[in-house]
Amino acid sequence: QVQLVESGGGLVQAGGSLRLSCAVSGTVFRIDGMGWYRQAPGKERELVAVMTPGGSTRYENSVKGRFTISRDNAKNTVSLQMNHLTPEDTGVYYCNARGKKSVWHGWEDYWGPGTQVTVSS
Repeated sequence: QVQLVESGGGLVQAGGSLRLSCAVSGTVFRIDGMGWYRQAPGKERELVAVMTPGGSTRYENSVKGRFTISRDNAKNTVSLQMNHLTPEDTGVYYCNARGKKSVWHGWEDYWGPGTQVTVSS
């Protein structure tokens, strides 16, 4: 069974920084994109940042220049460095990995349980 384990959320003042980390555990044959989504109260889940195995990245417009995604393909980990946080960044952050368990399986989306990020003004 593939599981994603997140760490690093918490409470921070506006202007502060947090670093989120996520590790994939269990047997997985291949992982494609890895990234982070977030869901603010009363809003839909949205993409924050994603990175391909080759290093290409995509960021949500409001986090460009403040957040940096990185990954270790050998360890199947992904991190999100978040700087200059604002109250609008508050929400539950979910790690996501798109992968397949074997050459005979199809691609699946795996999700972490979520970690709370709260930015106070």
